[in-house]
Amino acid sequence: MSTPEIPSSLLPSDGRFGSGPAKVRAEAFASLTAVAPGYLGTSHRRAGVRDVVGRVRSGLATLFSLPDGYEIVLGNGGTTAFFDVATFCLIESRSQHCSFGDFSARFAAAVTAAPHLADPEILLAEAGTRADPVANDAVDTYALTHNETSTGVAMDIVRPRHGDGRVADGLVVVDATSAAGCLRVDLRECDAYYFAPQKGFGSEGGLWLAACSPAALERSARLTKGGRWAPAFLDLNVALENSRLNQTYNTPALATLWLLATQIEWFNAQGGLEWAASRTDTSAEILYGWAEAAEFATPFVAKVAERSHAVATIDFTGDVDAAAIAATLRANGIVDTEPYRKLGRNQLRIALFPAIEPADVEALTACIDWVVAQLF
Repeated sequence: MSTPEIPSSLLPSDGRFGSGPAKVRAEAFASLTAVAPGYLGTSHRRAGVRDVVGRVRSGLATLFSLPDGYEIVLGNGGTTAFFDVATFCLIESRSQHCSFGDFSARFAAAVTAAPHLADPEILLAEAGTRADPVANDAVDTYALTHNETSTGVAMDIVRPRHGDGRVADGLVVVDATSAAGCLRVDLRECDAYYFAPQKGFGSEGGLWLAACSPAALERSARLTKGGRWAPAFLDLNVALENSRLNQTYNTPALATLWLLATQIEWFNAQGGLEWAASRTDTSAEILYGWAEAAEFATPFVAKVAERSHAVATIDFTGDVDAAAIAATLRANGIVDTEPYRKLGRNQLRIALFPAIEPADVEALTACIDWVVAQLF
């Protein structure tokens, strides 16, 4: 059978709905093209690139209302590399992990494999739900995930508290890869809020960034300068020293830095994190509202408070093949709506990042309705 051709009047203005790498705005790409002759292919330790790193660091400080004493640190390797940074430089002995999807489970697995650390406490929740931290005096680090990219579950970032209301001791480190720049956060509630630029920040991968508290930086210095060995590439102190010079320890992707700086400045010019989060709120309201009203679809995450406004997962009834919908959409230029590969559900996964126009999310729902009517 030939693939149905969706009427052009229904199509979104941009068909990119991937959860990472995600949509890069045309304006950002055009600005990179304009500066490329004097920027790409130049030394990352000279002013031309260091100025861009400085724009990234100062722009993030503004975007996140960076608390006093916190610093923006960056290095190469992406969020997965920061898992290892944390095992060397932030976790002292034992950590607690809220595991409710593939990416939060990866951090727990990395810590479990580290020979110098005790086995972590893992609070496990089924896919589509979440686990919340529990104060425990036996752990020194709490590992949270602001937005689980694989399942579309989000959590509020709040320091764990004992039953009597006391804030638990220990660092709070937060994987914010698909949440940063999309969801609201008060950085005073955590000590390391780390992420990568290829999702909400509309850039490319290969870089990690972290907003680190004085407590996190103090522990890193104490552990690695006090005798614990860490590879220089994964040493948070080395990354901090270079970040303060507006550079990275080893050569970064210059295009990634430029696109990231451009996106951050776009956010701040529009109204900052509140503007960006409100934009994802609008897209989430459109998509989840449509799914709740549809006879053949429903939000995968049952609890409204746990539904992500950055990455949404939508289940389909058994008589509607989500894979066929995704394939038809792709053939019509609407790409990367397939579910997370390991989840194995009859669903679509749709990014709602700020670069994606809410009107395009609405157009996507109309296209899905049309495809379902044609195929099933």
